[in-house]
Amino acid sequence: MGKGKLIVFEGVEGCGKTTQIQLTSEWLVSLGISVVVTREPGGTDLGTHLRNLLLEANNPIDPRTEMLLYAADRAQHVEQKLKPNLAAGKYVLCDRFTYSTIAYQGYGRGLDINLINQLNRIATAGLETDLVLWFDLNVETGLARKRRSGEVADRMEQEKLDFHRRVQQGYVTLAATHPEKIVRINANQDKETIQIEIQKICAKYLQNLITT
Repeated sequence: MGKGKLIVFEGVEGCGKTTQIQLTSEWLVSLGISVVVTREPGGTDLGTHLRNLLLEANNPIDPRTEMLLYAADRAQHVEQKLKPNLAAGKYVLCDRFTYSTIAYQGYGRGLDINLINQLNRIATAGLETDLVLWFDLNVETGLARKRRSGEVADRMEQEKLDFHRRVQQGYVTLAATHPEKIVRINANQDKETIQIEIQKICAKYLQNLITT
């Protein structure tokens, strides 16, 4: 069977990507496409343990340690889940991937981006994304959405506003630097409008997408 497609959903906290992953999965399945939904961190059994460590509130972690834990999660995820499913011809919808590490640990934490890029290359073992959907949203709006959801804020969500603004600026810079790979979506729209936009983008960028 031919190679599948890796579609990554990126953005700041509360941008709505989790909802859109589910809607996109349902749409692709309706077209007869085999879909796998996964996330980073936490897409494998090992990753689940790492996710708990990384996101547990009131659990101080040195920024370099944080960066290395994300890289470890990614390396396991790529080998155990992403590569096998892509090789089987499936469409993999992934909640966060390499650009999250650049945005959060690079721009947010201020760690060396060249080092992060090197770690990403090691962790992915050369695996490239086919399409990155970036949900562009004002950080205050996103954090307010998270608060209204009633969920307990995790360690990242509890960071100061300036941190989240730096992360958002990181995404802005990445999108400008990689326009061939990252597609901006206005996340201020209602979820139905956003989903229609995603479907049009996928049909445009993924050439062998089954269309009806």
